[in-house]
Amino acid sequence: MDKPVVIAVAITGSVPRKADNPALPVTVAEQIESTHEAYEAGASLAHIHVRNDDESPSSDPERFAAVQEGLRRHCPGLIVQFSTGGRGRDPSARGLPLMHRPDMASLSTGSVNFPTIVYENHTSLVTDLAARMREFGVRPEIEIFDLSHLHGAKRLVEAGLMDARPHVQFVMGVQNAMPAEAHLLDILLAELRRLLPQATWTAAGIGRNQATVMEWALARGADAVRTGLEDNIRVTKDRLAASNAELVRLAAEALARHGGRPATPAEARAALSLPA
Repeated sequence: MDKPVVIAVAITGSVPRKADNPALPVTVAEQIESTHEAYEAGASLAHIHVRNDDESPSSDPERFAAVQEGLRRHCPGLIVQFSTGGRGRDPSARGLPLMHRPDMASLSTGSVNFPTIVYENHTSLVTDLAARMREFGVRPEIEIFDLSHLHGAKRLVEAGLMDARPHVQFVMGVQNAMPAEAHLLDILLAELRRLLPQATWTAAGIGRNQATVMEWALARGADAVRTGLEDNIRVTKDRLAASNAELVRLAAEALARHGGRPATPAEARAALSLPA
């Protein structure tokens, strides 16, 4: 039987604009519709950012809540994951949407250089976000931009702020951060297995690295893959992606090449230690 693999779709992010790809979902209604199409194509986890009316990044808890409400109505069983990422967002506001109790939320455990800014995640902020996730019953997805961030995750486990089976995502190909190189993924994966042997894992490739990193992850037995317009707005150098659903369909084809298939929402929840 084909191995079920979670397909996570990062639908919007903080950086792309409609001027970059008109298919980018920005409004609440667009985000619900785009995610529903991706769900129908095989996605079982949606990573959510919200935007202000001018397309700038937002931490508005009510916008997050409205997207979540729509997804729970139209996409039964879909894992809803809020972003607590910091690009363009006030650090003090990044955890506010957690009160709406999404299934999961992203959690970066250290700072790193991005193309034009330092993506700052001070230890006190990381601890506060982890504590809020624990308070509201939100499972973290640990975002790893550097080897030291794995040790930051381990410290959260030791402090009792999360259990020993987090879901971990290696982010590769961000300019000025960790390059998309296969031997670096091997190093990271070996350290993950040493520090947090019960963790599930995935890897995200940014921009043109998306498909390549997905292939590396699948070849190494990843529990999940990530795709979506947040990370990559193109299918080829010369063609924009038509939708998040198109990128999910390409991910499903990659799974098939490696003897896998898209996990159902129930299978995805079981794999990531979430209630049915």
